Amino acid sequence: MFTGIIQALGKITEIEHHQRDCSFYFDCADLSQQTIELGDSIAVNGCCLTVVEKDDRIIKVDLSAETLNRTNMKTYRQGSLVNLELAMLPDTRFGGHIVSGHVDCLAEIVAIKDDGRSTRFDFKLDDYGRYIAEKGSVAIDGVSLTINGVEDVNQATVFTVNIIPHTLEKTIFAEYALNSKVHIEVDMIARYLERLNQYGE
Repeated sequence: MFTGIIQALGKITEIEHHQRDCSFYFDCADLSQQTIELGDSIAVNGCCLTVVEKDDRIIKVDLSAETLNRTNMKTYRQGSLVNLELAMLPDTRFGGHIVSGHVDCLAEIVAIKDDGRSTRFDFKLDDYGRYIAEKGSVAIDGVSLTINGVEDVNQATVFTVNIIPHTLEKTIFAEYALNSKVHIEVDMIARYLERLNQYGE
């Protein structure tokens, strides 16, 4: 379980390709290495993966064919930056929202605009739009954010978030461009409410 508060940026140093899956090695020297053990969970751009090797700077994770099919990780290259968050501890300060590290879908960036001292990003979803609500929570590449506006257009949903300078500096949001694809995890509470409503009908 995660909170959506990014702890460090990592850089992919090597991609090891296998028959249908692959492994990533990434430099995460900014994370406190002594807190990372083999078998620990780590969110990489919001996707929960398992640490299978580590040394002083480099962590290795394996990506299954299922993970590659459901995320945009097959497009990552050596040198790509990623958002990193270690799994929360019982005494973790809960600064974001409940994030499971299970990517629901991809969204496309359709607008980037300056908005005062922050930057406004508009994302388009072809699915899962029913879970997106104004002033609700969403995880974008693992970053816990508040949704500022929602509009349903032509069977798609466009929603807006504002990124303050600190978040822009400490995450991969600064790398985004128009038409970039990002990982989306919708609010877990919204999913459970929908399921409960189905039983109440």
